[in-house]
Amino acid sequence: MDSNTANVNKRPRPLLMMPLRRCGSHALRLRMNFNPEFHSPYPLHIVDFMPLVPLYGDLEDDRAYFRLVVDVVGLQAVSMVKWPDMVYDPVEIFEQLRHEPRSVHRIVWELLLRAGERTGAKIVMDKSLDSVHYADELMRLFPDMLFLNVVRDPRGQVASMNRAIIHDFDSTLNARTWVQAHDAAASLLARYPDRVLTIRYEDFLGDQEATLKSVCGFIGIEFLPEMLDVAHSPEARKISRLSALWASNCFAPIPANADKFKQQLSLDDIRVIETLARDYMRTYGYELMTAADAVITDASFEAARARSDTARQAAWRELEQANFRDYVLRKARADYLAQVRARLEQGAAGHGGAGGDRPYKLDVLDVAFEVTD
Repeated sequence: MDSNTANVNKRPRPLLMMPLRRCGSHALRLRMNFNPEFHSPYPLHIVDFMPLVPLYGDLEDDRAYFRLVVDVVGLQAVSMVKWPDMVYDPVEIFEQLRHEPRSVHRIVWELLLRAGERTGAKIVMDKSLDSVHYADELMRLFPDMLFLNVVRDPRGQVASMNRAIIHDFDSTLNARTWVQAHDAAASLLARYPDRVLTIRYEDFLGDQEATLKSVCGFIGIEFLPEMLDVAHSPEARKISRLSALWASNCFAPIPANADKFKQQLSLDDIRVIETLARDYMRTYGYELMTAADAVITDASFEAARARSDTARQAAWRELEQANFRDYVLRKARADYLAQVRARLEQGAAGHGGAGGDRPYKLDVLDVAFEVTD
């Protein structure tokens, strides 16, 4: 075995949590982080970046791929929650990755793996749950990847999504998103059943210890009693102050909250959710409250989209007044993505990949790269 292979084999094993946000994912991540063999920083949610990737052109062109590396590193830099003690040099990262299969996911995971290596972790988890939609590519890049499938009652999850600036503001749209995410998870489960552990959020609410022990056993690390006392997590305390979405993350979960959706959703909303998610609800043991017989058409989704867009504008205004820090941090990230898109669209005719039949190759840097005045 050569030294390069040995080094790769020592890297942390990748784990992706899936399939959809607002499932209790932070509660699990923060508790697992008490074990030094596990590392999961605040997620990049690369799904928001994915619409931009085609604008880079041919990633075999070094100019295009280097630009992508720089922009992904920039996305990490504008993350709402910073990764402790991590500063990335895009020049050095590009040089390390230039001869590997090229992908935005490979860049993201390079950042994650380095963060895990800094802490000496055995497992590195990405809580970018929506990346389940790119699981095939992830498995090609990392054949040893594991997946943690966190299922939550769609009625409770949709009720939570309806109030979150990161999702739509309509039960019909969010229920469809829930089903699409679980479709992707089901496909992955069918192909790689031994790589996926499925847990229910409601079971975690009822018995934290049993659920955490199950996860620890699956990924091969030790369960620590400290995981049950999240109030001692510095990150939990920090993020609970940053955003109302995370306010409860420094407290023990409340089992009664599993039924909170009954006060948050109308019966019509519940009927729509159950109609769309009926099959998965039966699979995962969630009892229906209605006949699940709502009539949902393309016009239903169009009307839902109009309602959601109006509510989203109001939500941003309300967030600015209610929590200015949360508003500015989220806007900074949104503005960064908009700026990257504008620059790529403006320079589409001249960036890497254009002007020749063969991808352009940058010189290999054999010595340290220096910027001089």
